[in-house]
Amino acid sequence: MTIAMTTARQGSLDCGGAEVRAHCRHLATVVTIRGEVDAVNVDRVSGCVRRFVVGDNPLVLDISAVTDFAGAGFSLLYTFDEDCRRAGVEWTLVAGPDVIEQLVAGNGDSVFPIAGSVPQAFGDLADAVVCRRRLAMPLFRKTA
Repeated sequence: MTIAMTTARQGSLDCGGAEVRAHCRHLATVVTIRGEVDAVNVDRVSGCVRRFVVGDNPLVLDISAVTDFAGAGFSLLYTFDEDCRRAGVEWTLVAGPDVIEQLVAGNGDSVFPIAGSVPQAFGDLADAVVCRRRLAMPLFRKTA
């Protein structure tokens, strides 16, 4: 499958009404989607974000600036989640309240890892790193 994309603004890709941009940071790569995700462009958007599921660097998928996110958008999330699981990549979703409300079950649990903002996602990732280091420290203590 060939994915046709044109450059919208410097550093971002136009996927037929949705703009995708990625920023590599120390803790994670932030993939931001703006605009509309619908049945017409969901395959193009999905192909674009799939490009960033590489290595073991965590991802933050920021869709908080998406203006139209219908059923096609949710299929994008499920596909992205599956791609990340197969690759062993940790990811977090940042979304607006309308999307989060649709993803959170009555008991408050979500199918996907969710953060309220990109800084909160980074904070959660940093906390996880600290926790893993604490768990690993006893393995490095000298015994003699």
